[in-house]
Amino acid sequence: MYQPKDIVTSVAQVKDILGEEFASQTNKVIDHIEVHCRGWIERSPFVVISSVAASGAMDVSPKGDPPGFVKVLDNKTLAIPDRIGNHRGDTFINVLENPAVGLMFVVPNRR
Repeated sequence: MYQPKDIVTSVAQVKDILGEEFASQTNKVIDHIEVHCRGWIERSPFVVISSVAASGAMDVSPKGDPPGFVKVLDNKTLAIPDRIGNHRGDTFINVLENPAVGLMFVVPNRR
């Protein structure tokens, strides 16, 4: 049976284990949709949207259609169409309660 020897319980421990951040990674954190992001979004036939309800319940919702189904309206706004699904509206409700979302766009056959 696996018995962990060191249990990480703080942010400081995580940072100590990981060491210095790489500039190439910290510099890619941006607050807008730039030209490379736009190109990736426009080529993607699949996106996963994660959201969190006011209660703290998490939800992940897959969405897909031909590439270009997600529209970039401006450098801060996307339009993601909804399709008939389970009629629960979890993502809509969660976004109204808590506007923070995560998006993962997938482009198949990309190396």
